[in-house]
Amino acid sequence: MLTPLIAGNWKMNTGVHQGAELVIKLRELIKGVDTADVVIAPPFTSIYHLSHLIADSTIQLAGQNLHWEKSGAYTGEVSAEMLLDAGCRYVIIGHSERRTYFHETGDVVNKKLVAAIRAGLRPIVCVGETLKEREAKKTLSVVSTQLKGALAGLSGGGLKDITVAYEPIWAIGTGAVAAPQDAEEVHNALRELLYETLGAEAARPIRIIYGGSVKADNIDSLMSQPNIDGALVGGASLKAEEFARIVRFR
Repeated sequence: MLTPLIAGNWKMNTGVHQGAELVIKLRELIKGVDTADVVIAPPFTSIYHLSHLIADSTIQLAGQNLHWEKSGAYTGEVSAEMLLDAGCRYVIIGHSERRTYFHETGDVVNKKLVAAIRAGLRPIVCVGETLKEREAKKTLSVVSTQLKGALAGLSGGGLKDITVAYEPIWAIGTGAVAAPQDAEEVHNALRELLYETLGAEAARPIRIIYGGSVKADNIDSLMSQPNIDGALVGGASLKAEEFARIVRFR
């Protein structure tokens, strides 16, 4: 059985001091919890400071994005190596907000994934469909295409630290959440695709987590599904008590 992963994506929220207060509360609330890997993805400006506050805890840090080059004339960008140096162990790649607002293509997502693996970061690769695509019954086709594009040219043991996050775009920040059975159907299809594409040995350790309006009152039903290995949490991760309850799912 795979160890669940509960990740909180803070997006463009919290300054350094507000983030520190949140982490200090969270650290105390989940002390002793060892049933899930816990990750938070704060803004870049807070990562180094928060790395010191979580040093004696089980919380790990993630970057919300990265550039595929190690260094260079890329104003405003952050490399995998910089994230590692600041204290990150994970990085979110291909979030729908990056794909939508910043026009990231499958090729860009693939290059970022290669860079993360090369540097030793653990990537959380996001896939998900729009409401229009869902209504047209294209969900499985869309997420399969996105995942295949992200994994293009990759194979072998370097993939063991990858996590796939299924985040239906219509559920992100809307309060709507996929029914557990519907999410399970997509997760099962993604798992089958991983086995077909990568082979059993490489696919077996890859976690598939769900994101999209995950809250304390729906985490239990989501985590009861056999192919849901955790959650990528947005707004609820900004509330220490609620995120702690999600981490302590039953």
